[in-house]
Amino acid sequence: MSIASSLLPEFDTEIANTRRMVERVPDGKADWRPHPKSMPLGRLATHLSELPVWAVNACTQDELDIAPPGKKPYKPQILDATMAIVAQLDKNAADARKALAATSDPDFMKPWTLKVSGKAVFTLPKITVVRSMVMNHMIHHRGQLSVFLRLLDVPVPATYGPSADERGG
Repeated sequence: MSIASSLLPEFDTEIANTRRMVERVPDGKADWRPHPKSMPLGRLATHLSELPVWAVNACTQDELDIAPPGKKPYKPQILDATMAIVAQLDKNAADARKALAATSDPDFMKPWTLKVSGKAVFTLPKITVVRSMVMNHMIHHRGQLSVFLRLLDVPVPATYGPSADERGG
């Protein structure tokens, strides 16, 4: 079995879990945060919708500079409309799934470098970038989002098992 074939079912599960969580984000609460040090709700939910793009970057490029010298740096997006966030997640997940499916085992083992202003932050095998910077990163922020939703008294969907609001996953 190829790496892509073994990774895609997990990717699909994590995207479905993320989509169910993002669908619950209430409109008009983009600036809400549970603590001054917390990311605002709109940024957190939008970030979740952007994370699959990292899989596309890892699979189709050998490096990414988020603040390339002489060019505009990456600027985080904040979407306020839940359906816009869900639509962006769906599009980015479809693009990521296509890129993952097209990546060969040898290509997954090639190095990928994240840079800031031309300087390497890290270099890791592409498969490690997909697992850590996409999958694990998504799971981490989805956990944060579940807490935000709970604090807003929004029913939290089941993910790997029941939640206090739903049975089953």
